[in-house]
Amino acid sequence: MGLFGFGRKKHDPQADDDALKDIDAKVRDGDEAPVDEPSFPEAPSTDYEDRGEEYGPWDTADEDAPDYDDYLDLGAFYLPFLQDIELRIKASRSSQQVLGCTVTYGSSSVEIEAFAAPKTMGLWDDVRGDLLSSNAKASEQPGAFGMELKLPVSVKGGKTVITRIVGVDGPRWMLRGIFSGRAAISPDAEETKKLNEFFADIVVERGEEPLAPRDLIPMHPPVAPAERKAAKEQENGDDEAGDNEIPKRPKGPFDSDQQTEVKTTLARGPMFSEVR
Repeated sequence: MGLFGFGRKKHDPQADDDALKDIDAKVRDGDEAPVDEPSFPEAPSTDYEDRGEEYGPWDTADEDAPDYDDYLDLGAFYLPFLQDIELRIKASRSSQQVLGCTVTYGSSSVEIEAFAAPKTMGLWDDVRGDLLSSNAKASEQPGAFGMELKLPVSVKGGKTVITRIVGVDGPRWMLRGIFSGRAAISPDAEETKKLNEFFADIVVERGEEPLAPRDLIPMHPPVAPAERKAAKEQENGDDEAGDNEIPKRPKGPFDSDQQTEVKTTLARGPMFSEVR
């Protein structure tokens, strides 16, 4: 088998050398293979610019938004695919309404929530200021998504863990991520990079419901791509599509201070394919 092909020919080292030289020549001439662009700026910054043009999180109306047909639909936003993650759904104890989700990758996790924001201005600066003024131990610093917070949080057993809180403003929404584990304290860790990319690839759907600023955008239980496709086929009159239906989008705001519990988990695997 040669370097770039399959077959029964005897291996020719000279052919391999020629192929490698050809690659080098293409690189020198600017004809190298395309490389995936990063999902977020590689250097920390105080301002998160070019959201919706070069970087996410994205809005469904953004011209350059990724194709989210294969994303997991949670109503307020669509989650991208990432191998070996675990997803937990946060829901109200009383009503079972979905309020947010937490994605775990390795020893790190990010809690994700989407909030309604004013039409003419962002929300993250005000939210960040409120968190700083109400938490003496909170501090802010430049990060991958602009100014972000470091906040120590007490957990069971008397331990204190460091969280990294980011916020990104979009058209009439703000997406907040609370990172913990290595993704909160080690900027160069692989888990940090993966979860930053995951957060940046989320696509937000604000909806048309009238919501006050800081209201949680309504969510619904996870809908897998196959379920969404089947529901669309059924709507188009395909009798063979089955009886899968996308849950109706809830109306009205959710209270972010309600007690919550883990309601649903997705099995680890190569795709979002199993809801237990």
